[in-house]
Amino acid sequence: MSQWLKGLLTGGIVAAVVTIVATGAWPGMSRPAAAQFTRLPDGKPNLNGIWAANNTAHWDIQTHRAKQGPVAALGAAFSVPGGLGVVEGGEVPYKPEALAQRDANGENWMANDPEVKCYLPGVPRATYMPYPFQIVQSTDPNDILVTYEFASASRIIHMSTNQEAPIDAWMGWSNGRWEGDTLVVDVTSFVDQTWFDRAGNYHSDALHVVERYTPVGPDVIQYEATIEDPKVFTRAWKMSMPLYRRVERNAQLMEYKCVEFAEELMYGHLGKQPKS
Repeated sequence: MSQWLKGLLTGGIVAAVVTIVATGAWPGMSRPAAAQFTRLPDGKPNLNGIWAANNTAHWDIQTHRAKQGPVAALGAAFSVPGGLGVVEGGEVPYKPEALAQRDANGENWMANDPEVKCYLPGVPRATYMPYPFQIVQSTDPNDILVTYEFASASRIIHMSTNQEAPIDAWMGWSNGRWEGDTLVVDVTSFVDQTWFDRAGNYHSDALHVVERYTPVGPDVIQYEATIEDPKVFTRAWKMSMPLYRRVERNAQLMEYKCVEFAEELMYGHLGKQPKS
């Protein structure tokens, strides 16, 4: 047998093995269809449940290395885990002056990050913080409630009518619609005091977020958020990630009134007392 033929056969065997490992099936075998998500009586996907991201976007939405935490005396406790970013294309397209502000935010995040003060986290940050959130969906009325464990934040996605926000708010104003099986949420009217992560990535009061929730299995949602802010970014950009349903027995949101810890940090630890 020629060396060329031996190489061809060997390469084919290796390719077949790689296919088996990657797909879990022999070439030519039909793969079982993925289990489908459930639907409500009106035919819309059933997104009810408690969900959570499983990534490091909470620390930095861009790819980042592991590093020491803010308090050296704590050693590895509260260190920052390295992680792949969730920003499509890798980089957030900041304007030059806005990039300088982002860097300044990151250098002083313990003093400036709204999360430290237990302010409402905003959208999309609330989605990928290391705390679960719950989607409550119904058919009559068909508005959707999303409530978050962190700081007991919540928002209503208005599905029946496209309403304008009465005022700017920490969690913005959400109007939703269905595009096939994808829940599309248009979020506007933000205050300018929330960040995207602990790395100092931020926005202005011109922030506009379009979220897309697409179920891809019984317990998985593919989440996308398109970000526009002409005051801070040179163009629109997108982040994406899977969200996973919490399926453990008796899964529920717990109470996390972090404002009590924030007050202790700001007043007790610093030796200050709040004004009466």
